[in-house]
Amino acid sequence: MAKRKQQTFIKGSATHRRTEGDYMSALLETVTLEDWQEVVSSALAAAKQGDAQARAWLAQYLVGKPVGKAPTPLTVVVQQLNGDNPLINRLANPVIDQYKYPDSHRNDAWEAQIKALVAAELAQKIPDLETTQKPDSARVTANFDSEQNG
Repeated sequence: MAKRKQQTFIKGSATHRRTEGDYMSALLETVTLEDWQEVVSSALAAAKQGDAQARAWLAQYLVGKPVGKAPTPLTVVVQQLNGDNPLINRLANPVIDQYKYPDSHRNDAWEAQIKALVAAELAQKIPDLETTQKPDSARVTANFDSEQNG
């Protein structure tokens, strides 16, 4: 009788087991925040001098690529004539849904509390080894009411 060949599930072989995570880890260990700030500052200086590639690179990270298609001029005119504002609709609809369908939002506070607990635990477990200094004007605070009323 002939010996039966053992079945394999992965074809081929590899000389290493490196992953994207291994390369990303090496990158993060090598490039400091100060190094990265110098790269960004250089790109900003080049963009200000007219370097199209530097402008495109900065814009890619600061603005991002458009997700959707821009509305046609006719659509904009019709929305204006109807008094319709897509941004206001998008911001108001979640609040409207909470009032229209209160049972669907019964656990919203509970979910927000769980997210806050997870965020706090994550902040404790990941130490801030390196931070960048941000000017006060760039900081966003979550307590808008006290700033406007106080």
